[in-house]
Amino acid sequence: MSEIGRGDITSDKEIRNYRLTGCPSCGACQFMGTASTMQCMAEALGMALPGSALLPTSLRDILDWSRKAGYAVMNLVDKNITPKDILTPEAFKNAIVIHAAIGGSTNAMIHLPAIAHELGYELDPDLFDELNHKIPHICNITPSGKYPTELLWYAGGIPMVQLALKDYLDLDVMTVTGKTLKENLEELENEGFFERVIGYLNNYGLKREDIIKPVKETKLFGSVAVLKGNIAPEGAVIKYSAVNKNMWHHIGPAKVYNSEEECYEAVVNGKVEPGMVLFIRYEGPQGSGMPEMLMTTEAIAVDPKLNDSVVLITDGRFSGGTRGPCVGHVSPEAIVGGPIAFIEDGDLIELDIENRKLNVVGINGERCTNEEIEKIFNERKLKWKEPERKRKGVFKLYTDHAVSAMKGAYIK
Repeated sequence: MSEIGRGDITSDKEIRNYRLTGCPSCGACQFMGTASTMQCMAEALGMALPGSALLPTSLRDILDWSRKAGYAVMNLVDKNITPKDILTPEAFKNAIVIHAAIGGSTNAMIHLPAIAHELGYELDPDLFDELNHKIPHICNITPSGKYPTELLWYAGGIPMVQLALKDYLDLDVMTVTGKTLKENLEELENEGFFERVIGYLNNYGLKREDIIKPVKETKLFGSVAVLKGNIAPEGAVIKYSAVNKNMWHHIGPAKVYNSEEECYEAVVNGKVEPGMVLFIRYEGPQGSGMPEMLMTTEAIAVDPKLNDSVVLITDGRFSGGTRGPCVGHVSPEAIVGGPIAFIEDGDLIELDIENRKLNVVGINGERCTNEEIEKIFNERKLKWKEPERKRKGVFKLYTDHAVSAMKGAYIK
């Protein structure tokens, strides 16, 4: 993916060219964003047909899968197989394994727990962290890797990822075909699916291992982490597979903003210095409905002065295409009086991805003990006043009843 910095685009014609070529056909993101991720999660859960995730819209194959979907629905009705038969705890664990391997969007850490809740059980976010410690990250797909998502389908798609990681998966789970995952993979192998799609990849002069790395050659494990500390007692998330290793540990001064718009304006107007730790708060589920902070993350990513030195922390969420040290879903969120509400400019913040920690470690630029920091935060909490909630109608219904992002941000 090329890097475009401020001032690099010089004409309206150039802007038009990017608009026309940036997304040349219908379909989902050409990177492992949330739309692409959730296609993969639907298939990994067993709720979408084998091989259907990431299928390019321009291929005739999509018509075949559409017909197969119709037949599959009738088969499920005949066999009385319902989503509850498919969406089991084992299926969710399988999905998290695949999520770790493909470098999926952090938004799956909202969607999967919310789906599980609808089925009557809680999906512990710590399970994501546990599995991401040991699942090989094998897919070379942007923003964590080099290639666009359609090449993952040409390389064999989610079924090929499942085959590579079969030792980590429960192959006996039921799927929408009315067959188990093991039976589905065997059927795809027997009917020549993997040999057929690789022909598309050959057109690019690439090999399967360029896109899906052999497990034994993989050095990176997982793609997302759950961070905890005095900023996020319930947790926060980061997609570390899209973070340069030099920013896996960082200590810097806080600069706090109470909306994304404020932070964005500061970034584009040159008011942010390298090394800063930016906070965007009151953007969580109850604060503003938890929008993506994409406008600000992209402004940072294309600024060569900031893109390899600035951390962004928020109780909001991110686009699946976000890259860099961006920490989201901070819980409890600011609007309910979570610790992120009491951060002040100049506080020293430590991000430690390796050890899964996110903490205030100093006040006014000076290191302090944990006891000193706790005392100061208790004093700040006494002075804090909850901002007025201005949302109305359906939006107010959601923000008044949304649960923590770490639980799935659903309406309780």
